[in-house]
Amino acid sequence: MSLRFPIRGWPWLAGVLLLAVVAALLAGVAAERWTIAQQRVEVAQDARLRAALLDSEIARFRLLPLTLADDRDIAAAIAGTGAARAALNRKLEALARVTGAPAIYVVGRDGWSIAASNWRSPRAFVGIDYHDRPYVRQAEARGEGSHFATGSVSQRPGLYLAARTATGGVTVIKLEFDRIERAWAHGGGISFVHDAARRILVTSRPGWRFETLTRGAAGTVALVPLGDGRVRIAGARPTFVAQAVPVRQAGWRLVQMRPVDRAIASARGFAAAAAGASVIALGVIAWTLRLRALAQRRRTGELEAAVAERTADLRREAAERALSEARGAELREALRQANRLAALGQITASVAHETAQPVAAIRTYAETSRMLLDRDQPDEVRANLRTIAQLADRVGVVTAQLRAFSRRQPHELRPVSLAEVIDGALLIVREQLEDATLDRPSIDPALMVVGGKVRLEQVLVNLVQNALDALAGRADRRITLTLVEDAAHVRLRVADTGPGIDPAIAAGLFTPFNTSRAAGLGLGLVIAQDIMTDLGGWLHHLPSASGALFEIGMRRA
Repeated sequence: MSLRFPIRGWPWLAGVLLLAVVAALLAGVAAERWTIAQQRVEVAQDARLRAALLDSEIARFRLLPLTLADDRDIAAAIAGTGAARAALNRKLEALARVTGAPAIYVVGRDGWSIAASNWRSPRAFVGIDYHDRPYVRQAEARGEGSHFATGSVSQRPGLYLAARTATGGVTVIKLEFDRIERAWAHGGGISFVHDAARRILVTSRPGWRFETLTRGAAGTVALVPLGDGRVRIAGARPTFVAQAVPVRQAGWRLVQMRPVDRAIASARGFAAAAAGASVIALGVIAWTLRLRALAQRRRTGELEAAVAERTADLRREAAERALSEARGAELREALRQANRLAALGQITASVAHETAQPVAAIRTYAETSRMLLDRDQPDEVRANLRTIAQLADRVGVVTAQLRAFSRRQPHELRPVSLAEVIDGALLIVREQLEDATLDRPSIDPALMVVGGKVRLEQVLVNLVQNALDALAGRADRRITLTLVEDAAHVRLRVADTGPGIDPAIAAGLFTPFNTSRAAGLGLGLVIAQDIMTDLGGWLHHLPSASGALFEIGMRRA
């Protein structure tokens, strides 16, 4: 059917185009708000991760000055013997080497440093008057002290942690955050930490250090709120999403900023194009249906007019023939004509009406990897693509199982590489493992077990995630995988350095809804054990001197 627009159709076309423009504008605004909201969520998560990294770095050294408070070598050195101070220099040097602390030094009762880990350096912290340092005064008065400043000797910024010793001296450890600042800079965006006075201390932009953070157009580092969840650095055009989270160091807060202009422009453009195209498509469909309805009414009118005209002819013919002497012949002819008209009515009544073809739905998706490309992180993009490809294989397996469900086919058991199973499982939890140490055995790629790769990965991922949950907040975060083999079976054991299994739930560990975690459902181990039973293996909890120990038993292929 022709879609020509007559003169009276142009207002319709203009209205559709105007509606498409309005829809595109509204969709762009909605996409911008949605993008800002999503960016705020992601930036908040990123800020919490970076704050956790900073907290762990400080926590590694916070207890060390308190531990040294009762050290006999420090007490002897403060007492004033030269040999004791020389021995303390060597001890502090070894301790700094083992712990990775940039500097450790001891201040005597008179406020002068008597020993330091860098005693061999030309800029050694020995023989320096520290009595006026804030962290020394705090430690002398309260037992502990901390202060962030630039060292007067090293000229390098850092956090000083101090503790009073049993003999009246002060032990000091200096922390430097160069490694964390480099990691922040490499991770994209802008990260910085400020104290209660809003003075910037640790930052991925060294030029901002010790500047004061302000709101508005004044100040060296001034963030101007835009009222829609974004901020702008005073004097600069790019806009950012910024989120602040607390740090465990008293008075500190970490601020994470991410540029969002490109992401917003991309989302607005895509949403506007999709909305405008959808409105135009609907307008064309509506116009097509309207033309078809008009044509149908025209054909119906023509048919009705033809029937009415033919009926009038028949009436005139019947009247004329009524006057004829051959009334019988005329009646028979009228009957035949009536039969023909009845057949015509049947044909007319059986005409099928055309139906509109269904409109294909426009599915849209946003490519999250584009944001990573905008942030110049090709390695993370490639890693995301590899992860998506592997998880797509998992979805394909699930889809195949769903297709086979109606035929009631069992899961296919086949030889799989145990090394590939472990690699796939660790790939899924690799981000959670960044803050933990994983020890895994070297496994021959040719070592095959009976099972299904995806289902075995599911069991191992469950055990590793349980171990990571148990290690939360602990200093020693270690997970160990060990392999035990015999002629018929292969046993993979997962151990952690956590608190172990609560005796209150140990007896019913594989019972549904039995859990010690407030946010847990108590179903993970139950599902994992059912999977291993289905594969002809087992999942057991083994006794352990420390932490939790689980064993995955598999048949050797």
